[in-house]
Amino acid sequence: MKKGIILYQSKYGATKKYAGWLQEITAFDCMETPKATWQEVARYDTILLCGGIYASSIAGLAFLRKNMRNLHPQKIALFCVGASPYDKAALDAIRARHLTGDLDGIPLFYGRGAWDERSMTFLDRTLCRLLQKSIARKDPSTYEPWMRALMDSIGKSCDWTDKAYLDPLLNYLKE
Repeated sequence: MKKGIILYQSKYGATKKYAGWLQEITAFDCMETPKATWQEVARYDTILLCGGIYASSIAGLAFLRKNMRNLHPQKIALFCVGASPYDKAALDAIRARHLTGDLDGIPLFYGRGAWDERSMTFLDRTLCRLLQKSIARKDPSTYEPWMRALMDSIGKSCDWTDKAYLDPLLNYLKE
């Protein structure tokens, strides 16, 4: 693999864990996205952005959106982390919503993260509980995978991180 950098933005630690695993496997440099500058990142042949999914947004994606024109012709990939199980339709919706314009065509990969309400900020915990109450009014047979996962996680501490989620990204890097 060519010289690369892993940029990551992690709120509760799962994305940071994946970034650490990627660094171990690839020997790429690793940096938190808020500390990165496009001038520094542009020196690398490969850029991997790892960001948590929060309310359907990808943490750290703003860095790519803002700096994409300065980062060509690097090989760029996005690895997002969420609490929901993998769902192709949900990932396609995230792609359609966020990977547009200059970001169109960037490969998108997914890894399941973790869930622990006790570690959440008051605001995040409150928003999750409001969402859970809203979903609870629905017929469980109509739940989408992310809804089922959210309802199943109430009051639990879960860690679904697994290095195997990195395999598709690592295969892409070998191309």
